[in-house]
Amino acid sequence: MEQKKKLNLKERIINDPTRVLTLANLISLLRAFSAIPIIYSMAYPSWNWITGVLILLAILSDALDGYFARRAKAVTHFGKWIDPTADFIVIISVLVYLVGIRSFPLWFFYFYLSRHMIIAAFAIYCMNYGYMILHANWWGKWATGITTLGVFLHIFDFSELPWLKMTSIYTATALLIISMFQYLQQFIISIKEKNVRKII
Repeated sequence: MEQKKKLNLKERIINDPTRVLTLANLISLLRAFSAIPIIYSMAYPSWNWITGVLILLAILSDALDGYFARRAKAVTHFGKWIDPTADFIVIISVLVYLVGIRSFPLWFFYFYLSRHMIIAAFAIYCMNYGYMILHANWWGKWATGITTLGVFLHIFDFSELPWLKMTSIYTATALLIISMFQYLQQFIISIKEKNVRKII
């Protein structure tokens, strides 16, 4: 009986959504910090292969954090927040560098930054009033993947496929817009539902 109680307690701790220190969250944090070596390696053309490896590891970590979170039944509020935030930190850091050397469309940088600022403002408001905990949607995941592809193509300048670079950017823009409206819909529905419950 005592053993069963200990197991139940351990399971409750593992499944606690308010936990911060989990393997999945550590992987997400490492992805966020990977922006530093990625930018550093981009400054040296002879290190292109290192940049490529680091970007591929960042992409792999994006899949692994979700896998480990679900596998260990350790999906946490912090994890839902840090996962898309880590993606944003890496991508925006690379975009700043690419825009700085004038090899990337400036309009996409401003669009990408504005889109995330709008979502972040709503997310902070909702979290502050206990409406909801934001989590990534599939449109956003696809948008991040295509954005990463567009960034990758601009870093390594695939001159034999000039059309693919901008096609990936335009596709990412469309997906980012769709995912943003989905997030806004989530916020509005959550706020309305909670306000109705308050009235009742």
